[in-house]
Amino acid sequence: MGFSTVTTSITPDQLPDRLSTVELKPSYNIPLVLVFTGIPLLLVNAWIGGLVTIFALFLMFQSVIISLKFTATDLDVYRGDKLIRSFPYQEWENWRIFWNPVPILFYFKEIKSIHFLPIIFDPKILQICLEQRCPKK
Repeated sequence: MGFSTVTTSITPDQLPDRLSTVELKPSYNIPLVLVFTGIPLLLVNAWIGGLVTIFALFLMFQSVIISLKFTATDLDVYRGDKLIRSFPYQEWENWRIFWNPVPILFYFKEIKSIHFLPIIFDPKILQICLEQRCPKK
């Protein structure tokens, strides 16, 4: 049984079925907002502005090299082409995207652990894939 890979250049109503693999496009919204916040902060307080800018650049780098793929059974996290972690849906207890007007943080709880990820991926497709593959209980 082969699975097809689908990119997120599609509209949410065109999402494939649960058996297809969906790779989320990166979103640079949070890193860019932090860069544009950090630069003026450098004039007010060099330490705080520097930390915010460095954190923004770190998130920008992560947006480029990390990818999320929703498969039929797992959420897979890749660094480039290398699978670094797989999270089987059957072990998920709950998930949530914080601050819906401007999604900034993705939380999910497994049987044995809790995870927080900044939303450096397409938030709309992320939510649709979560609702489709891991409906809230």
